[in-house]
Amino acid sequence: MANKIAVDPITRIEGHLRIEAQLEGGKIVNAWSSSTAFRGIETILKGRDPRDAHHFTQRFCGVCTTVHSMASIRAVEDALKIEIPTNARLIRNLIMGIQNVQDHVIHFYHLHALDWVDITSALAADPAATSKLAQSISDWPKSSTDYFKGVKERIAAFVNTGRLGPFQNAYWGHSAYKLPPEANLMAVAHYLEALEWQKDVIKIHAILGSKNPHPQTFLVGGVASPVDPNSQNGINADKIALMMKLFKKARDFVEKVYIPDLLAVAPFYTDWAGIGGGVGNFLSYGDFPESGGNDVDSYFFPRGIILGKDIANVLPVDERLITEYVTNSWYNYSGGDNKGLHPYQGETNHNYTGPKPPYKWLDTDGKYSWVKSPRYNDQPMEVGPLARILVAYGAGVPEVKGAVDFVLNTLGVGAGALFSTLGRTAARGVDCLILAQRNEKWLNELAANIGRGDYEVHNKERWDPSTWPSEAQGYGTHEAPRGALGHWIRIENGKIANYQAVVPSTWNAGPRDAAGQMGPYEAALIGTPIADPNKPVEILRTIHSFDPCLACAVHVMDGTGTEIVTVKAL
Repeated sequence: MANKIAVDPITRIEGHLRIEAQLEGGKIVNAWSSSTAFRGIETILKGRDPRDAHHFTQRFCGVCTTVHSMASIRAVEDALKIEIPTNARLIRNLIMGIQNVQDHVIHFYHLHALDWVDITSALAADPAATSKLAQSISDWPKSSTDYFKGVKERIAAFVNTGRLGPFQNAYWGHSAYKLPPEANLMAVAHYLEALEWQKDVIKIHAILGSKNPHPQTFLVGGVASPVDPNSQNGINADKIALMMKLFKKARDFVEKVYIPDLLAVAPFYTDWAGIGGGVGNFLSYGDFPESGGNDVDSYFFPRGIILGKDIANVLPVDERLITEYVTNSWYNYSGGDNKGLHPYQGETNHNYTGPKPPYKWLDTDGKYSWVKSPRYNDQPMEVGPLARILVAYGAGVPEVKGAVDFVLNTLGVGAGALFSTLGRTAARGVDCLILAQRNEKWLNELAANIGRGDYEVHNKERWDPSTWPSEAQGYGTHEAPRGALGHWIRIENGKIANYQAVVPSTWNAGPRDAAGQMGPYEAALIGTPIADPNKPVEILRTIHSFDPCLACAVHVMDGTGTEIVTVKAL
């Protein structure tokens, strides 16, 4: 009889994800991914003005705020055939670009690193040896013996309080941790530095987007960020200079801390280049237009599909082939649960009356998740930085090909290692590095365009609903930090008739479909060795490599005003 284990919740800050797994011979032979909170915010949008949709959708999550605003606005612009000015394109690229960079660094250090880094081991580190290690991989200035001695003392003081907070239930001392004490101390020091760094670089959102989280300056037709070289309230030379300083700070940390840390840690875990491969199919919507308003053909990261790990054959994306199944999700479709629906016809309801949480074990023979099961041409697809980088690599994007080849050569592994937990983690670093460098190019282009006297940021054409057709539909996509994000909207008589968001963690976290095919989380866990069933850190490593965000995949809402949860502030 196979042993069964559960990790719940597996996410560190973003929603509620439960993983159940069956073990045989010390390896996972079956797995189920479940989210336990109802998804329903799309229903709030029905009957509302489509120009307001992005204010609601970015509340799907307090972390992935900007990305939903972007996809939502693009959906409306697609439906109403609205083009945006050059300045708006560049400002959007900059807002989304720094969002990706900040998000990747936060994920690596604060959501994923502790799956590989043992904080308690850092207490045994020699600060002088740690300094030598740090200086051997980077010229980052914070690498002296005194610096690491101070960090070690901070860790010891924290541990001695006995109040470990979010670190209380970690699997410290687990045999699967392989880093020497000095590498652990270096990683913990950079964990702390990243907390301060991200607060500074995201100020770019305040400059261009008014605030963070939930920037306020996106508009259907462009942005509301005024460009005026003669006004302190507009984007001017001083603000461009400040942003350039912040973008450089972002790039320096990525180049001199994040990437060196990634390349220093990975050699201790090369066995993970053969673990966590998943479904082998990848989807990227592409993003960051380099010309026009939102010219898909000019995207820096190209659109594409990869099937069966065939990087040499990048196929075009046809959004008409996207469907969502609820065969094993806690929903019912009006036409039956074994047929997938395209998002234009998608249904979000909670009419299902069968078993739901609370539970001891999932009913894995029936419905077991609030996440739907997206499919592309009835195939499960992995989305995320790995998919984005693989598609760009296969398409021959020079910056991506150069960075990926450098990482593979440094680690001494072939391209096949990308299809793994380690590859997924490395791809996120590559994605972060490329965008950290690209942001400065876009800022220089914005400055040059303003210098030519172009101050336009918004296209008011078709802003008036009286100019709209009686019926319209459109979709908007964005390559969010976690991957392919799509919003679909149907508009009737100037109001939203239906709205569906298919988010990255829905693609990755979804349960089995009508054909019994596993979702990417589930498939990636098959074959994973588990050293200690009571401390399954190996499950954390693979699932966290996707950077799950169940707040995005499952949106909590009760339309009757019923209290769902009470939070007491201490």
